[in-house]
Amino acid sequence: MIYLQLFWSFFQIGLFSFGGGFAAMPLIQSQVVDIHGWLTLTEFTDLITISEMTPGPIAINSATFVGTQIAGLGGALVSTFGCILPSCIIVSLLAWLYEKYKELVVIKGVLAGLRPTVIALIFSAGLSILVLSFWGADGFSWDISSIDYIAVFMFAAGLILLRRFKPNPLFIMLGSGVFGGVCYLLC
Repeated sequence: MIYLQLFWSFFQIGLFSFGGGFAAMPLIQSQVVDIHGWLTLTEFTDLITISEMTPGPIAINSATFVGTQIAGLGGALVSTFGCILPSCIIVSLLAWLYEKYKELVVIKGVLAGLRPTVIALIFSAGLSILVLSFWGADGFSWDISSIDYIAVFMFAAGLILLRRFKPNPLFIMLGSGVFGGVCYLLC
């Protein structure tokens, strides 16, 4: 019975958590703390902290963690499967619909209209991260003394290396981490 409860709870979380991990947190809290009482609020806070520190989406990490806490390895598998199943179903349905109707003029028009918007969304997020990296939490300033020149140098070097030599991005990240750690430690 506990496996069915875990599956159904995380299936609902996977199905209704639109907007990313932070949007899923109230749903996870509702299921895990309020409805089933599997975790206390303090344990839930710890769960979110652990889920943030580990790679992967918050909802899936939470499902795995809660499933393990409640019913061991089997609970982890059932919870995680319940969390990812809605996405698998929706993506499969969309892929089938796309393959079936991709030649329709309306579909081509919708996709052509979405491309620039998706690029704008990615650019906007990248620009926000760039401003945070160069000027810190205070944001953009015309005062050149507020610029983090180490970050600007690392950005430029990484961009040039990636565009010109096309190395594995992991090497750029590793090198940037080491270089940044040394520079910020010494400065």
